[in-house]
Amino acid sequence: MEVRQLQIFRALSEELNFTRTAERVHTVQSNVTTQIKALEDELGAPLFDRLGRRVTLTDAGRRFQPFAEQALAAMEQGQRAIQTGSAPSGPLRIASPESVLTYRLPSVLRAYRRRFPDVELIFRPFSDGTVCSMLETGKFDMAIQMSDTVSNSSLRSSRLRTEEVFLIADASHPLAKRRMVKLADLAGQMLLLTEAGCGYRQKLDRMLAMQNIRPGNVTEFTSVEAIKQCVIAGMGLGLLPAIAVSRELKQHQFKTLAWAGPSLDIATHIIWHKDKWVSPAMAAFQELMQAKLDDSEVGRSPLAIEGSLAG
Repeated sequence: MEVRQLQIFRALSEELNFTRTAERVHTVQSNVTTQIKALEDELGAPLFDRLGRRVTLTDAGRRFQPFAEQALAAMEQGQRAIQTGSAPSGPLRIASPESVLTYRLPSVLRAYRRRFPDVELIFRPFSDGTVCSMLETGKFDMAIQMSDTVSNSSLRSSRLRTEEVFLIADASHPLAKRRMVKLADLAGQMLLLTEAGCGYRQKLDRMLAMQNIRPGNVTEFTSVEAIKQCVIAGMGLGLLPAIAVSRELKQHQFKTLAWAGPSLDIATHIIWHKDKWVSPAMAAFQELMQAKLDDSEVGRSPLAIEGSLAG
């Protein structure tokens, strides 16, 4: 089994297209086919189904994928450990919730890029529960997670700050006029929430479940901006960090509820896998986050999602 075969397998498993894969790994399409066939022969199982022009991972391919990612991540990590020395350089892949990525990180990233221009920063949003496996396979070097605690024994973490979290509503909503809103008042209400894996969403879900309180309906969104626009349209109650709604509150586009229930606030952590070599680029990013996060400004233009911030 050759490193080149694993690199082509990883590219094809992400692109699911032979032409794009060939362009990505700087080879011809026929070589992609040859390398994948050789890998399948060695493993004794087909890794991809070729259905006309469509390409999909087989069950064997899906099972093999995390091990290929681990092998490539270990090799790349070893190369960086030998080649980079003490100066931060090379790619740094970080996963972050959209709210932190959009509203907390811009000033931190400006400072980081100014100090360490040889680091290629790559950010991707996440809000589900797969962050541990993504760190273990090397898909991400670090992640920013919103949770009260980090209890997974395979992870290391550094607490950064506590974020205020608000329940928000259109000014005409009955609960927006209450002098005090308790957990029981959410029974039967329409809730506009982030996906189930989001830290502050999980916290509210646990509170409701413990008190056996059932909202009227829950609509899930992958976009913080979509939640805000639906709250403005009077479609229900939203749950978002203060950093994400500061501008709209100043403009009186909606109101925060006078919450008297258990605290909705949540901590922000940087996390990484316990077996991960902490590169100079990772150490520098963590240090700058801890030094700068409290001074991050709110309301800046959103960052491009799923893109590299280098260059």
